[in-house]
Amino acid sequence: MKKINFTWGLLLALIFGASGGNMAANAYPWINDLRTLFTSNKSIIYTINIRSFGAVDKNGNDIIEPWLGDTPGSFVNAKARLDDIVGTGANTIYLLPITKVGKLKALGTSGSLYAMDSFNEINPQLDDKNDPREVFAEARDFIQAAHNKRLRVILDMPSCGSYDMSLEKPELFIKDKHGNTVTPADWTDVRLFKAQNSDGSVNKDLLDNYKKFADMALSLGVDGIRADVAAIKPYEFWRDFITYVRKSNPQFMFLAEASPSWSNPAKDYVNYTSVEDLLRAGFDGYYGNWADFKNVTKAKDFHKMVEADKKIVDQFEGKKTTIASFATHDQQSPIVTGGEDYWNMVLWLNVTLPLNSYFLDGFITGDSYIYQYENQKAQKTFTDDNQYFVHRGQMDIFNASKRPGGKKDKLSEKYLTALKFKYWAKKMLIEGRYIPLKTSNPSVFAYARADETDAVVVIGNLDTKNEIITNVYIPKLKATSFVSPVVMIEPPVTKNGKLSVNLKPYEIQVFMLSKISIK
Repeated sequence: MKKINFTWGLLLALIFGASGGNMAANAYPWINDLRTLFTSNKSIIYTINIRSFGAVDKNGNDIIEPWLGDTPGSFVNAKARLDDIVGTGANTIYLLPITKVGKLKALGTSGSLYAMDSFNEINPQLDDKNDPREVFAEARDFIQAAHNKRLRVILDMPSCGSYDMSLEKPELFIKDKHGNTVTPADWTDVRLFKAQNSDGSVNKDLLDNYKKFADMALSLGVDGIRADVAAIKPYEFWRDFITYVRKSNPQFMFLAEASPSWSNPAKDYVNYTSVEDLLRAGFDGYYGNWADFKNVTKAKDFHKMVEADKKIVDQFEGKKTTIASFATHDQQSPIVTGGEDYWNMVLWLNVTLPLNSYFLDGFITGDSYIYQYENQKAQKTFTDDNQYFVHRGQMDIFNASKRPGGKKDKLSEKYLTALKFKYWAKKMLIEGRYIPLKTSNPSVFAYARADETDAVVVIGNLDTKNEIITNVYIPKLKATSFVSPVVMIEPPVTKNGKLSVNLKPYEIQVFMLSKISIK
């Protein structure tokens, strides 16, 4: 990743994450404010995989081979790169799972990060072998160092146990009619936990084990948890779990990997808990439907996605929210999906929609997450899988891989411009109303983020093949109104009541309108 300007990154982190008297980070003890930051849509989240974040791939074959002199990713070398995260303007780090992983029926040569083999042991693969400390101490030091740089930390909590764990602790797992533990969907390396007893009560044994995970997280000093596939556990389970954690830390944030449109991957064995019930149980936010954005071709469907989230948030009086889940580790790189124009659209939607910004490590310089070794036979393996299994175009969570990066350094300049704008227009983009705008073409969406006197107007072409000339209707706009371009290729034509714009496929345009009230 190209190092972003540190001064701007620090300024953005402070503006979107300052809390009371904690400005001099080393002078005061860390006070968790993540829940307030997140529910105010002020989080700028940067997601990393410790197994690769600080890794050094000396021969450039994309795989980390310590026996050939490569350096594996660890908490120690990840700590050395914290300034790079500060330089992105992020104020929150999201750590993909760090728990010990299974080795049986595994996916990949290091095992999937989500094949959790222990509730409270950190993955020994993340230990720096040259550091005399145990891996827990290294992890805690990393998190303390992040706090010293005003970075909050979210920890990913897997939803299922490894196959290895199902052999060791079968009482924690659901059994099918033949007495076998259950594989949810196509997750062949994990087995489905039994979160609920046959009488509908919470499985206390499983809950107690998850509390061990919470105790580990609290001991490490993390500020929040992202619950993987949260909907496959019931309301009562999450209510009890979240209540337990918040007794120790009321500001501890909980993010549910859940969406109103997702289907149940374990439908024959567990009920699917609704997003609303997850929020009632104590979760502060969820994913929304943005993983499906790449399939949206009409403006009406775009607005429905925004309004669906708004409807849920309004039920909870604005105390719940979403993240910009356009391109997580479960989705293909925007570069693979739609090239640089799609990448740019995802960037500006992150910045201007009423949600928390979310960026995956490697996004800033356009990593495609296509690896030279993908699905080839491995010379060495630490699991029972001797192939470098990957999901093409997605960040590798199955092997010890190179540091995410990408070679499109010019994108980092566009990224920084967008984050600077998020700071500059923060009053409208954080506190302003979301107002859908009508256009003359069904493939073009438009919306405003507005306060009482000014507005940010965003216009995007969802047509992947055709250039479109369209009108965007803004009733109080005058031909003499001041329209300041932020992102565009060709300038708009300003007329009474409308903007006329020319959009290339996947082009997004952003404008500032001054001294105009948009209702």
